[in-house]
Amino acid sequence: MIHNGQTVGFSGFTPAGAPKAVPLAIAERAIAAHYAGQEFQIGVLTGASTGPSLDGALSKAQAIKFRTPYQTNADLRDRINAGETRFFDLHLSLMPQVTRYGFLGPVDVAVVEAADLTAGGGIVLTSGVGAAPTFCNMAGKVIVELNRHHPATILGMHDIYEPADPPYRKQIPIYKPSDRIGSPIVTIDPAKIVGVVETDLEDEARGFSEVSPLTESLGYNVAEFLAAQLADGMIPKPFLPIQSGVGDIANSVLGALGSHPGIPPFEMYTEVIQDSVVDLIEQERVTFVSSCSFTVTPPALKRVYDNLKWFRARVVLRPQEISNSPEVIRRLGVISINTAIEVDIFGNVNSTHVMGRKLMNGIGGSGDFTRNAYLSIFTCPSVAKGGKISTIVPLVSHVDHSEHSVQIIATEFGVADLRGKSPFERANEIIDRCAHPEYRELLRSYLTIVKGGHTPHTLSAAFRMHEHFQKTGDMHGCSWDTAV
Repeated sequence: MIHNGQTVGFSGFTPAGAPKAVPLAIAERAIAAHYAGQEFQIGVLTGASTGPSLDGALSKAQAIKFRTPYQTNADLRDRINAGETRFFDLHLSLMPQVTRYGFLGPVDVAVVEAADLTAGGGIVLTSGVGAAPTFCNMAGKVIVELNRHHPATILGMHDIYEPADPPYRKQIPIYKPSDRIGSPIVTIDPAKIVGVVETDLEDEARGFSEVSPLTESLGYNVAEFLAAQLADGMIPKPFLPIQSGVGDIANSVLGALGSHPGIPPFEMYTEVIQDSVVDLIEQERVTFVSSCSFTVTPPALKRVYDNLKWFRARVVLRPQEISNSPEVIRRLGVISINTAIEVDIFGNVNSTHVMGRKLMNGIGGSGDFTRNAYLSIFTCPSVAKGGKISTIVPLVSHVDHSEHSVQIIATEFGVADLRGKSPFERANEIIDRCAHPEYRELLRSYLTIVKGGHTPHTLSAAFRMHEHFQKTGDMHGCSWDTAV
């Protein structure tokens, strides 16, 4: 039912809720076709990243013609960076909309993981929603993976809502994270369901590293800053909803927020629920979470399913254009906390490309939240590659989030508050509070070689630290030209 050249929309958001059996079968078919000298590649649309059974298997089988909007798979990343797979990096909130508008072409088939099906075409999704409702509505054919690993009693945790398209779009009526505005199921014409594949497969989410002294310091710095902001009246009482990206640093930051005595129990309006959030819900430090997926390890998801009544009253899973909606984020006053690859001394953030060229994962939902947050925070360690790379540089090699959207930078050394500061003041704030001590004098000296101008930049030296690393394998020892 899936043919060469077609575009397939897969459910899920991260490995949570992503199909597993059907993409493995597509990969096998592609390998057989290629062995026989036949072409077989498909366009792959998803909510966000997926697991090894989808992005991994299809990449190894050379079965992906193009891919959007986000990925984290090493094999797929290699093919993208080699120019062998076309990749379109996209804000996650826009994925359902651009699909409906036809910007990505027709969706031929939707493959959706479900916990249950109703006779009338009702699909009970599993641990992640993503863009599944839009894919189901747009596709001519729907294949359902009925995964018994997820209990049918998850019914009621989802809130499925698709906004109308312009010029008929109205406000999204969410005024607090716990508001429900849609349906617990995805409903489509049952005639579109052309196949059901029964499985019993756990999600392929990976675990997190143990909290290290670095991530512990980073988390503490963010928690201390937010507690001080609350005490000073810069954050309204009792607190504001939190959004957090995914990864080891994000997990540590959330853990620090949950344990800090100066931060009261709080709500979250976010795109992913990590293991630390499950802990905080159980401890009643997080009182409610609106999200798009349970991006948790299998043991953490088992805890959720073993106590489903408790979690169903405290969690709602939404489509990504709602969980990441700029309108709702701005209305609720969300505090966004995301991770950067590198930050420049004026507050621009690179969250997607290494040395400006090699894609890591993609922008994901970080832009959705950063540009609309009450308070936008980016975290990163001050150095990478054992200290050979400073993550604080004169000019980022790729810009995902400009200085106009980024308000707070945090590393293991401290927090830089960029609000209300000129470019020169921001530069000194970031260097003094966030840069590694081994690179502070080098970065300070960069500011002295520029004479005049609102932003003290020189094009001839802005990427000198990057160039020095590419030549020597270390940013130490870099020097600037004379004043320009």
